[in-house]
Amino acid sequence: MIRSTWMQFRAQTVVATGGLLVVAVVLAITGPHLVHLYDANVSNCVARDDCSTATSSFLQNDHALQVGLNVLAVVLPGIIGILWGAPLVARELETGTYRLAWTQSVTRTRWLAVKLGVVGVASLVVAGLFSLMVTWWFSPIDRVNMTVFTTFDQRNIVAVGYAAFAFALGATAGVFIRRTVPAIAATLVALVTIRLLDFFYVQPHLITPVRHSYSLALGTTISGYGGSNGAQASLFPGTPSLPNAWILSTDIVDKAGHSLTASVVNDLCPQLATVLGGPGPGAPQIQGGHVAAIGPAPAGANQVLQACVSKVGATYHELVSYQPPGHYWPLQWAELALYLGVALALAGTCAWWVRHRLS
Repeated sequence: MIRSTWMQFRAQTVVATGGLLVVAVVLAITGPHLVHLYDANVSNCVARDDCSTATSSFLQNDHALQVGLNVLAVVLPGIIGILWGAPLVARELETGTYRLAWTQSVTRTRWLAVKLGVVGVASLVVAGLFSLMVTWWFSPIDRVNMTVFTTFDQRNIVAVGYAAFAFALGATAGVFIRRTVPAIAATLVALVTIRLLDFFYVQPHLITPVRHSYSLALGTTISGYGGSNGAQASLFPGTPSLPNAWILSTDIVDKAGHSLTASVVNDLCPQLATVLGGPGPGAPQIQGGHVAAIGPAPAGANQVLQACVSKVGATYHELVSYQPPGHYWPLQWAELALYLGVALALAGTCAWWVRHRLS
């Protein structure tokens, strides 16, 4: 049974091995050069007082390769799920070849276990090796960017969990749908949906985020003043500088936790509406989460805005919820455990269905 599964999966193994070898050669050639540039230009930029120029220039190296690797790291689990997982059982059920194995003293459970085990382990190895190479190659770039959570799903060990889940999801779709193309389509839709739901609603809260209060200050915790979509103009919270942290939310609140409203701002700072205006043509508008003035700023606008921030700051502060750098590895392990657990549950579901319901 193992030999039969290997023969069926031989072509995919050759393609995957060849792809990994190509990636390894490219990264082995370009990686040491990146490390040399980092050591020569970025690591000592503080002494030369040119870190902005040095980091900007460094990050442009092999830019196309950076984009390609990041994209491939995101889509690789999906490729494994739709090309390895979905057809694994669906193809045999669709063509009826599974009956031949079952009539030759091979039990249903063993038949499925060997298929899932052999191809599943190969999936984990491919995803793990690729993630290891990409993490090593990007290490100097990630040290410069200091935004490790933006590439959380493209580095280190979570890739193994994503690959295991995608493969098990594809195999499950194949068992239930019993047709290869519909199983591939269902796997793709389900995988994208689940990953998005995880990113927005589950992953940020696998470990309780840190909440920290900051005093209000124009240009840091206050990004500006304005309104959008006809809403009443108000102060907008800024994003504090927290290197390598994942900022989940920012809000301006009082001691009781009540959010700052536009009416409170207008009551405390009546001059703002006079000097800067409210919503409408020529008023400040939000662009990319920040306020951009349309036309020249009125005389004395900065002073009035600064005075307003000081007055509001007497009773309000910015509350920031975030995952600190110290939560990176615990989140990696938690995410890995979550996806491996779901993958095992899906494999168990497949085994039960094949044993008791499949005919």
